[in-house]
Amino acid sequence: MSKIGFIGLGIMGRPMAGHLLDAGHEIVTVEHRKPLPAELADKGAKAVANPKAVAEASEVVITMVPDTPDVEEVLFGEGGVIEGLQPGTLVIDMSSIAPLATQEFAKRITDAGGEYVDAPVSGGEGGAINAALTIMVGATEQGFERAKPILDVMGKTITHIGGHGDGQTCKVANQIVVALTIEAVAEGLLFASKAGADVAKVRESLLGGLAQSKILDVHGERMIKRTFDPGFRIRLHQKDLNLALEGARSLNLALPGTANAQQLFQACAANGGEDWDHAGILRALEKLAGHEVG
Repeated sequence: MSKIGFIGLGIMGRPMAGHLLDAGHEIVTVEHRKPLPAELADKGAKAVANPKAVAEASEVVITMVPDTPDVEEVLFGEGGVIEGLQPGTLVIDMSSIAPLATQEFAKRITDAGGEYVDAPVSGGEGGAINAALTIMVGATEQGFERAKPILDVMGKTITHIGGHGDGQTCKVANQIVVALTIEAVAEGLLFASKAGADVAKVRESLLGGLAQSKILDVHGERMIKRTFDPGFRIRLHQKDLNLALEGARSLNLALPGTANAQQLFQACAANGGEDWDHAGILRALEKLAGHEVG
């Protein structure tokens, strides 16, 4: 069993750290504004002053924070991981951040004597709770082999995509597909509702045909029941689509569907919905239609 530093105990990180504790690993995290969650403390997790102290106490450091600047601050800011990095420490970033920045972070950690793995996840809060996440890994072969037994505790599908940054590239692609599929489900249900059909029965029928998807299943139900508490917050999906659109510009690539989904998310944010679940994209479409699904 390993001594693991886990930084980022949010909606996703808390259950992920819990699974590691259940598997017999030791967990140390950072003291923050909120106290250490009782369910983790009761299993033996401990908190220390800063990321440097986390690294000093750990063989493996996992980060699960919102955005690229957050990862940079945790790893390289004052009192950061790199200041306490032990020779051979495995650093696994499970956040969803910029691929090019990831390559830079990997080089800095490697030059300091560590092993870097980017391992962003898909599956949302449910996947984290059920240890059923899809994990997309960018790493050396050695890094992947070291990380995989730990990732197996938190995920169901673990794929070594390629070198540093490739895991993040895969996650950006995932977020494009997810955003456009959520939009498609919202438009389909809105159309059915405005036409006077029973949207619950429409969804049930669609789940048996070619339109079937996990998003139609999970997010379609959210839309019909109007349960827009996260989940995965719109502002975080906006961040991911920004990465996609910035990457597309650098590649001289047009992503019109992605840009449209981003504008619909922005319409939600402009109406106070940046912390809605991303299924709340429906609300932007409803506003345009002057009709509420029901």
